[in-house]
Amino acid sequence: MRRIERLKAKNRLGLIFFPAFDWEIDPGHPERQERLLYTRDQVFEEGLLDIEGIVEYKPELASKDDVSRANICVPDIESVSTVSHLISAGAAIKAAELVLEGKVDKAFAIVRPPGHHAFRVVHGARGFCNINNEAIMVEAIRKKYPDLKIAFVDTDAHHADGTQEIFYHDPNVLCISLHQDGRTLYPGTGFIHELGGPGAFARTLNIPLPPGTTDEGLLYAVKEFILPVLEDFKPDLVINSAGQDNHYSDPLTNMRVSAQGYARMNDLLDPDLAILQGGYSIETALPYVNVGIILAMAGLDYTCVREPDYKAEKLQQDRAISLEIQRTVEWLQKVWEERDRIDLEKIFGKLDKFYRREKDIYYDTDGISETQEEKVRICPDCPGYLLLDSTARRAYYRQRRIYAVTIPRLVCDDCYQEAWAEFEKAHTSNKGNYAYIYLQDLKKDKYISKGPF
Repeated sequence: MRRIERLKAKNRLGLIFFPAFDWEIDPGHPERQERLLYTRDQVFEEGLLDIEGIVEYKPELASKDDVSRANICVPDIESVSTVSHLISAGAAIKAAELVLEGKVDKAFAIVRPPGHHAFRVVHGARGFCNINNEAIMVEAIRKKYPDLKIAFVDTDAHHADGTQEIFYHDPNVLCISLHQDGRTLYPGTGFIHELGGPGAFARTLNIPLPPGTTDEGLLYAVKEFILPVLEDFKPDLVINSAGQDNHYSDPLTNMRVSAQGYARMNDLLDPDLAILQGGYSIETALPYVNVGIILAMAGLDYTCVREPDYKAEKLQQDRAISLEIQRTVEWLQKVWEERDRIDLEKIFGKLDKFYRREKDIYYDTDGISETQEEKVRICPDCPGYLLLDSTARRAYYRQRRIYAVTIPRLVCDDCYQEAWAEFEKAHTSNKGNYAYIYLQDLKKDKYISKGPF
């Protein structure tokens, strides 16, 4: 009798499922309980967990300190998140630890709720996100590996505005986002001129894609721009923020990418980690896209993965779309090539002690409007610290103003002392102006909340 060889993965792959079957925004909402039900069924049906080298691991719970390294939750973590959010973030942390500890070669956290629309300051839910699971993961692993260079490649159809904002001034985190043009889709951001702060210029790179972009346009951007940038940046860890709502059947977007396109893209990117974000075609996209990504990450043949309604002739890309993507890529290539020779004061204005930005942030899920002033300390010796003055308003509710000081891990001693002085001054002299005052000290791993006042 001929011996049947068991299929073996080329790469040891860890899978972490957290479908959050007990949590949803609303039974009729796209982010609902059964969102990952069909994916899990498909993984079992295809026998992927029977393949040697593909192993499922259990998620763990993110701690309050884990959350506080990335998010300043107003007034506290319990008010803006649930246990399901902590498990989603904990699963992402677990995936990173498995890779960094050498237990697997790659890991894929197939989790919900998503997180990439959650900014540093969190007053509520926006874009179906409460806390930023992937930013929480990064800060958790940098506690042990503080010098890691990390690259995000976010492939969600919606711009990764929260992750971008959290790392906008961090030179050791490269945030690349491929998404449907913000002029046509929430959150209305992610344009090519959003390039990072003065101390992290060109560490934020956005590739807005026209509605109707297919596999062709997506893969062109990856091959012609993203792969060369990753080669230059040389990250220690590549994370695919694996949103899947670019799929042609997604009900919220206008893109035309297939499961094959996603699998091929993942194969090209060769990420260490993938963290699921959006994707709301529950039956006709997510099961096939996730299987394609799993096979690609495991180093197995994914060419047989096809949606039941897939028709190649219906997914041909218009020439005008191809030309627009080509122009975007060429512009970004020039920025990347000249990043170290650009006069930053021509972009940011005169850089004195602080660089200031004002932001208007809308929480579509919770109906909150936030105005925020962000000040980053300009320092030749370190990334500087952040001062955040944020006011949130909701219909029929009293507005709430908070102040926060954020100190990064790699801050110099002078800036560290300055930042603490700013926190003490706010607490002793200005607390009457604020409902809460926060300190986020990543260097000493210390988090303080004062208030309510």
